[in-house]
Amino acid sequence: MNWGRWFRHLFAFDHTMHRAFPPAALDAIELAIDESEHTHTAEIRFAIESALEPGRVWHGTTPRERALEVFAALGVWDTQANNGVLIYVLLADHDVEIISDRGFNAKVTADRWTAICDDMEQYFRAGRFQEGAVAGVRAVGKLMAAHYPQPPGGHDRDELPNRPALL
Repeated sequence: MNWGRWFRHLFAFDHTMHRAFPPAALDAIELAIDESEHTHTAEIRFAIESALEPGRVWHGTTPRERALEVFAALGVWDTQANNGVLIYVLLADHDVEIISDRGFNAKVTADRWTAICDDMEQYFRAGRFQEGAVAGVRAVGKLMAAHYPQPPGGHDRDELPNRPALL
């Protein structure tokens, strides 16, 4: 049991999430997702959680495990081409996880997703949450455009909400 982690989650409140991601930041993230999705046929979902319940931390739930749960709960796996991607931010752990659907398994390595997460975490450590989130969305969007480009003159149906989910 990591007591420091447990206390971070115990004393992380929703106002911390709203301070890091005020409405203007959520608007910027939503706009970045919308702009990105005009270049590819994949789907991006962004979710932010201030903390896990203390009991979940006590039992060792990792940010990755929680991100997988959120991926399923938000239906990111339920896109027509199996090409949805979740960007999950767990503020209490200062952690970013990217979960991609099976359409990306043979196309993008785990190291590439991790590099995007690491870049976002650097922005977040500097208190630049909006910039880090938008940079992450754009980086994910570039990978998506490389593997699932939007056909010329095409317009893909938006299968998932572009507004970040606050959990």
